[in-house]
Amino acid sequence: MAVAGLRDDLRAAVADVPFLCHFRRASQITDSGPYAEIARWLSGHRFSVETAMETLSYLDGVNFAARATCPAWFSVGLMDKICPSSTVFAAYHRYAGPAEIEVFPYNGHEGGAE
Repeated sequence: MAVAGLRDDLRAAVADVPFLCHFRRASQITDSGPYAEIARWLSGHRFSVETAMETLSYLDGVNFAARATCPAWFSVGLMDKICPSSTVFAAYHRYAGPAEIEVFPYNGHEGGAE
């Protein structure tokens, strides 16, 4: 999504279980890395939450999705502990171009596999 959000000459983008989206949400609902690392750091830096989230926003796939205009195909596994489904849906709903999403209700991070 970073490339799709930074380039305007792409024909299409594939966001197959996109990673690093909606850091705040992910760090609050999963204990998988790297989000657990964020939560661990914030537990010791209680008054730095907003600063940390603002810094992480520069890398957040949701913000790149909001800038992307080429057609995109997303996928999500509803049982994904690495890329929680709500973070994938956050990027999908913010995507500025035409987008479709394939939902795999009983899959984890492998999504639709091959």
